Amino acid sequence: MIRVTIPHHLRTLAGTGAELQIEVNGPVTIGAVLDAVEISYPMLRGTIRDHGTLKRRPFLRFFVCGEDLSHEPYGTPLPEAVVSGKEPFMVIGAIAGG
Repeated sequence: MIRVTIPHHLRTLAGTGAELQIEVNGPVTIGAVLDAVEISYPMLRGTIRDHGTLKRRPFLRFFVCGEDLSHEPYGTPLPEAVVSGKEPFMVIGAIAGG
């Protein structure tokens, strides 16, 4: 199982707790995780990625093992720590300001 954390406002929309557990069939990539989240929680479709372009929504970031993967291609494989469930794939609301 892949662990995914999402921001509070998306937790409220999905009616979930702080962490989602999803199953990904095939290679575990950024895109595969996002696809699995949207399949398991259809109310989140269009909230993390745009419906048409599938681009990441502004003010959301993707972090894995302390590394920002927000600008990486969706085909980027995720580290073994995420695949094994030791570390979560984190969707974080970006904070702007100085």
